[in-house]
Amino acid sequence: MSMTREAERAAVLDKARAAKAVAPTIAQLSTPAKNALLRAAADHLVAHTADILAANAKDIEAGKLAGLTPAFVDRLALDAERIEGIAGGLRQVASLNDPVGEVLRGHTLDNGIQMKQVRVPLGVMGMVYEARPNVTVDAFGLALKSGNAALLRGSKTALHSNEMLVALLQDVLAGHDLPREAVQLLPCESHDSVQDLITARGLVDVVIPRGSARLINAVVENATVPAIETGTGNCHFYVDKSADVDKAIAMVINGKTRRPSVCNSTETVLLDAALPDEEKLRIIAALQGAGVTIHGRVAELAGFGVKNALEATEEEWANESLSLDICAAVVEGVDGAIAHIARFSTGHTEAIAAQDADVLMKFANEVDAAAVMLNASTAFTDGEVYGMGAEIGISTQKLHARGPMALPELTSTKWILQGSGQTRP
Repeated sequence: MSMTREAERAAVLDKARAAKAVAPTIAQLSTPAKNALLRAAADHLVAHTADILAANAKDIEAGKLAGLTPAFVDRLALDAERIEGIAGGLRQVASLNDPVGEVLRGHTLDNGIQMKQVRVPLGVMGMVYEARPNVTVDAFGLALKSGNAALLRGSKTALHSNEMLVALLQDVLAGHDLPREAVQLLPCESHDSVQDLITARGLVDVVIPRGSARLINAVVENATVPAIETGTGNCHFYVDKSADVDKAIAMVINGKTRRPSVCNSTETVLLDAALPDEEKLRIIAALQGAGVTIHGRVAELAGFGVKNALEATEEEWANESLSLDICAAVVEGVDGAIAHIARFSTGHTEAIAAQDADVLMKFANEVDAAAVMLNASTAFTDGEVYGMGAEIGISTQKLHARGPMALPELTSTKWILQGSGQTRP
C-alpha cells in the first residue's frame, strides 16, 4: 500500500530527527570500534548472500517488466561475486586511517595559546542515488568510518535490495550496542521524498547526489541543505600520433567494455588526424570487433574505411551512453583533442595515449577534469583503485571534494584553541 504525501514527508523528517539524535554517538566512536563493526558488517552480508540475492531478484524482475534498459539492469544486478566485492569494500575502509581527529595544522600564538585545526564528522549525511544497491553499503561504510549518520534515499527500482541491505546493516549495529538509526533507508514512493531530504535544514548537514545528470541537477538546484555535487562521466580517450597503437587499443577497449554501465566508462575516442588511416581504422575495427557500436560523423569515418557507423547526435557527443556504444572523431592533434574535451566533457575522467612527453604534459596541464589518465584506461578512476576503499561518488565540482570522494571528504574541521586564562586586549 502506497504512502500518502503527508505520510511520506513525515517519515523522512522522523528519520532525519532520529539520525540527528544519534549522530553524536556515532561521532564519538573510537577507531577500533568502527573497524570492528565494519568487518562484522562485511561478514554478515556475505553470510546472508542468499537473502540479498533473493531480494535483488525481485528488483530485477520488476525492472525488466518495467522496460529498464540492459545497462540499467546491469547497474541494479547483484551476484555472489559482487556481494563479496561490496563486503571487501567495507573491509578496506576498516583498514584505512581514520580521518576524525587528524590535526591539519596548528601553532602557538605569541601569548601562549595553542591552536590546531582538526577533522570532525559532518554529522548527518543524506545520500540520493539511483539503481546501484552497492552504493547503499558503500555509503554506510564511509559514513560510519568518518563518524557520520547516514540517511539513504535509493531508487524505487532497487527497493527490495536496499531494504534487505539496510536491515542487515542495522542488525550489525544493534549487535554492537549501537543505534539502528545510524543508517536508515528513506521512503522512495515518489520523487517528493528527495525534496523533503534536501530541504531538511537543521536536521541534515550535507546531501550528496549520485546518479544521472537530471538527478544531480535537481538536487543541486533545489537543495537548501549544503550539497556536494558528484558528476556524470562523459569520458574521452585521445590517441595521439605518437601513441603505441596496440596499447591504445587495449586501453580504449578496456575503458569501454570492462563495465559499460559505470561512470568511468570511455564514451568518446578521439583520433589524431596525423595517425595513418590504417591505424585509425585498426582502432575503430578493434572496438567493433569487441561488440561496440560506433557513432560519429559518418562521412568523416568512412573517409578512412569505417563501415556500419551511425551518425552521432549532439546529445550523444555530450552525454554518457552507459552501453556498448562509443562516439569517435578525428581531431587536429592534442590541441584539437583538448578543444573537443573542453566543449563536451563533464569533468570526470579524460585520458590520452602518447609517447611524446611534451604532448602528455600539455594534456595533463590543460585538460580540466577531476582525473587525467596518461597512458592508462579511464576505468582506473575509482576510489577502491585509489586506495580509498569504497567511494561515495566521483565529485566533478571544484570545492573541497574533487575526484573519488571517500573518508577525508566526509569530514569538516574545527579549530581548537587552548589557553591558560589569556584575555584579548
